[in-house]
Amino acid sequence: VQLVESGGRLVQAGGSLRLPCIVSTRTFSPFVMAWVRQAPGKEHEFVAAISWNGDSTYYADSVKGRFNISRDNAKNTVYLLMNSLKPEDTAVYLCAAGVGSITSPVYNHWGQGTQVTVSS
Repeated sequence: VQLVESGGRLVQAGGSLRLPCIVSTRTFSPFVMAWVRQAPGKEHEFVAAISWNGDSTYYADSVKGRFNISRDNAKNTVYLLMNSLKPEDTAVYLCAAGVGSITSPVYNHWGQGTQVTVSS
């Protein structure tokens, strides 16, 4: 299973970005998919997760109301739409695939990440 993120770039505060993550696997739909971020000098921080069928989503308090996670199982792709970006959102954003509940999945596979930089 390979996960490839893209879409990261430099954006001004208040702007928006959409990050896609394409998953190379024949069995994408059973996975819980999540986005996690890592800022310089900090540990991984959970951002958002989505259930296998897209019916349930879960967000970190820091992004709730600004970010939206979605998935297209026909395209083996999960998206993170980020609105009203803040400088503190600057981080490498990684895509993860796992099993279990969306609030505490066990991640089996990770992407390499894409850099998002928000300027003030």
